Amino acid sequence: MKLASLKGGQDGRLVVVSRDLTRATEATHLAPNLQRVLDNWDIFAPALADLAESLEHGSVPSFRFHEHDCAAPLPRAYQWVDGSAYVNHVELVRKARGAELPESFWTDPLMYQGTSDSNLGPRDPVPVASEDFGIDCEAEVAVITGPVRAGVSTSDAARAIRLVMLVNDVSLRNLIPSELAKGFGFLQSKPPTAFSPVAVTPDELGEAWDGGKVKLPLLTTVNGRMLGCPEAGEEMTFEFPALIAHAAKTRPLGPGTIVGSGTVSNRDPDGSPGRPVSEGGRGYSCIAEQRMVEAIRDGAPKTPFMRFGDVVRIEMKDSKGHSIFGAIEQRMEPAGMGGT
Repeated sequence: MKLASLKGGQDGRLVVVSRDLTRATEATHLAPNLQRVLDNWDIFAPALADLAESLEHGSVPSFRFHEHDCAAPLPRAYQWVDGSAYVNHVELVRKARGAELPESFWTDPLMYQGTSDSNLGPRDPVPVASEDFGIDCEAEVAVITGPVRAGVSTSDAARAIRLVMLVNDVSLRNLIPSELAKGFGFLQSKPPTAFSPVAVTPDELGEAWDGGKVKLPLLTTVNGRMLGCPEAGEEMTFEFPALIAHAAKTRPLGPGTIVGSGTVSNRDPDGSPGRPVSEGGRGYSCIAEQRMVEAIRDGAPKTPFMRFGDVVRIEMKDSKGHSIFGAIEQRMEPAGMGGT
């Protein structure tokens, strides 16, 4: 099934969405919001699945589904933790900061905890105080979990995955080096994150879901121009069960915890960092990677970070070309000019 939260109230209004993303039906008679469902998954999920099936058959009242009416599936979540499962991405952005990649990064996931009390909807603008902060998009996949006990095994962590969605993990690149130099992690350089219009149960992905990752390209455009289409199912060093187990090593995770994959990133077949789409490569899921490749090849980056008025679009399509999660499409705006 596909679930969305329409704007209205602090936690949105729960609806079930058709597989083709054209229609929706109210689900508030079952549960007022998605967090309530996640708190009581075994009770609400079967009823919502029945409602989804009725929607497909046209046997319940429905209305036209518009992605711009959506808040994030979880407008506010108890927890948002983001891994860096694609080590190629970590290696490139660390090179951009003049930092080497420790060998442990290939065996122990990198993860940070971001803001989760003000998640952005898929069409919300990205408010930033200054272009000088170095505005960048980061296209990712994320899962939403049920309750996870501390010290969970990887196999048990896999059973905690409830829903899958897409992410724009906004980064302010020019603020990152000085923050990390303090040795205490991200704060100001990681503003609110945006999520796709719908979150889907893993079965909706069919063969593209193997229990640990999504095996489809993740498409990112900036101002209508393709930035990247890397394969999310390739070179994911740490799959979602491993990321969940890492996050829960010393503490439990409450239902509704969002776990991100980190920026989806592929090398070229010859092992090089990856070519831009314009040269026949799969491109990149963030501008920082493209800039680093330019620095390696040309001696200096030439692609600027995003400016006010720029628009990023992030989407994933199935094998038939149909959008699965709907699209994140966001304009960069000066803070106080329509952003939250």
